Amino acid sequence: MTDRFVQQAIAQVLTPIYEEQFHDHSYGFRPNRCAQQAILTALEMMNDGNEWIVDIDLEKFFDTVNHDKLMTIIGRTIKDGDVISIVRKYLVSGIMIDDEYEDSIVGTPQGGNLSPLLANIMLNELDKEMEKRGLNFVRYADDCIIMVGSEMSANRVMRNISRFIEEKLGLKVNMTKSKVDRPQGLKYLGFGFYFDTRAHQYKAKPHAKSVAKFKKRMKELTCRSWGVSNSYKVMKLNQLIRGWINYFKIGSMKTLCKEMDARIRCRLRMCIWKQWKTPQNRINNLIKLGVDKDTARITAYTGNRIAYVCQRRVMNFAINKERLTRFGLVSMLDYYTERCVTC
Repeated sequence: MTDRFVQQAIAQVLTPIYEEQFHDHSYGFRPNRCAQQAILTALEMMNDGNEWIVDIDLEKFFDTVNHDKLMTIIGRTIKDGDVISIVRKYLVSGIMIDDEYEDSIVGTPQGGNLSPLLANIMLNELDKEMEKRGLNFVRYADDCIIMVGSEMSANRVMRNISRFIEEKLGLKVNMTKSKVDRPQGLKYLGFGFYFDTRAHQYKAKPHAKSVAKFKKRMKELTCRSWGVSNSYKVMKLNQLIRGWINYFKIGSMKTLCKEMDARIRCRLRMCIWKQWKTPQNRINNLIKLGVDKDTARITAYTGNRIAYVCQRRVMNFAINKERLTRFGLVSMLDYYTERCVTC
């Protein structure tokens, strides 16, 4: 049997046993649960008066799981010695570093389908402790936030829960990344939060770092020097747009989508303008797209100022949204509006 097959077999045995024990506010690596559900639950708690956030960061969680503590927790529920033995062997199976084998004394092997389940089993102890203390919390894998009503309570919870994690679970809390903050200063699962003064409640949106990451990838896919066809660039852009919108669709981002649509269309116009190459070819193509001959000639002989040309009204008219849509480009705003209706 392959290692992956063994992991899958163990996971099939353990999942139904532990799924009933896992806390309702644990969302990571579980059937029919997702990050968006965690965000919506967090928003409900924030809007219920819990406006101070305890953001606990576990340092290199998968690399620091204590085997003995984990096996003790599993042994409370699993009485089959063969299953326990296989799990123990999986944990100590070792790792390859620079083609050399090293024993794994702590941690769970990453990349397998069993490690996330073992992580949930370990952190379920944290869930039970927080529930016993009456705390409002949301956990996705090893990303946990606790919501309380005051800054004093938040600092007290930070101290007590950090102590429990390190002393009882044998894990390490990264105190440089862990913090007490208001929702506006929080980044959780790629989302940021803001207070909507009209609706008088907190709402989610893509965090600035997530937006920056999207913009960077978008620029890579619309690079004029990338030696692929424009149709291929549009295909890759569509994949990026659909994936990003499907993840962040519960967030508020109409204005962002409008802005990004304009940027994407402008950068595609620059790709097309460069592809036309010569002034005469540019004149012919502009005329075909409905630009009058004199304006086409003036535009074509503007020189190498590609960004300048593609931001002017002539190119916006010649290669407008409708033409790019017919070419296959997905509009972020249109797709976001569609997904918001269906979600």
